[in-house]
Amino acid sequence: MHGSGNKYAAWFFLAPALIVLGVFFFVPVFAAFGLSLTDFDLYALADIHNLRFVALGNYWHLLHRPLFWAAIWHTVYFVAAGVPLSILTSLGAALLLHSKLARFKPFFRTALFAPVVTTLVAVAVIWRYLFNTRFGLVNYALSLAGVHPVDWLGNPHWAMPTIILFAVWKNFGYNMIIFLAGLQSIPEELYEAARIDGASAPAQFRHITLPMLGPTLQLVSILTMAGYFQLFAEPYVITEGGPLQSTVSVLYLMYQDAFKWWNLGIASAEAFVLFLIMFAATAVFVRLMRRGGARV
Repeated sequence: MHGSGNKYAAWFFLAPALIVLGVFFFVPVFAAFGLSLTDFDLYALADIHNLRFVALGNYWHLLHRPLFWAAIWHTVYFVAAGVPLSILTSLGAALLLHSKLARFKPFFRTALFAPVVTTLVAVAVIWRYLFNTRFGLVNYALSLAGVHPVDWLGNPHWAMPTIILFAVWKNFGYNMIIFLAGLQSIPEELYEAARIDGASAPAQFRHITLPMLGPTLQLVSILTMAGYFQLFAEPYVITEGGPLQSTVSVLYLMYQDAFKWWNLGIASAEAFVLFLIMFAATAVFVRLMRRGGARV
């Protein structure tokens, strides 16, 4: 009876959180999936009788839509290039701040973390001016080196790399703090023992720092990957999906279908396809990380 009472007490305390989670997460998710099976649009919004059940018709339409495949490629390209660059930048900054040679650590921690808490729209507007073709400071600096101006935001080949650099600069400070906390949790005795055995700094980093940072690295990688798959604000503010739709992401396309063309059924289908891509990419990454950890 005592164990049964504890069981009911546990469910009693969990009930409020489960109710909130069900109302604000599971119910909207199931509703959105049901919406993806219909042709819900502006006409259905005006009169619910115009709503039709199309089953997997929206998903079939996406498979034959070139812009959707282009948006998937742009999103995958953004993740594949941005996530490693962001993690390397965050880890490098954390290692520098954690080193004994670093001075004014509180100042640099604040300065490097500042972009994270800065309004994205404000700094995006500043970046548009910095990378302006005619009067941007980046092209001005290149002209001093004898390099011809680059149309960073107007050339389809340069627009997405520019957005990747902006996203890395904007977000790396958050991961830097997590890495810094992980570095501070590594016992100093391990490094002292390694130095006594004659291990060099690269050897200490490879055999002590990286293995000890394994769980932190996995957490940071998953969080960063999930965030980068949700690419929207950067192209929306900086390039508006251009030039020539070269920066249209899945989330940006979903926004346009839902709130510009009011094709809410198709937009819901795009959201679930993006979820499946994120889930598959995360599952593959976790499996690779576990195999790598097993080899170590």
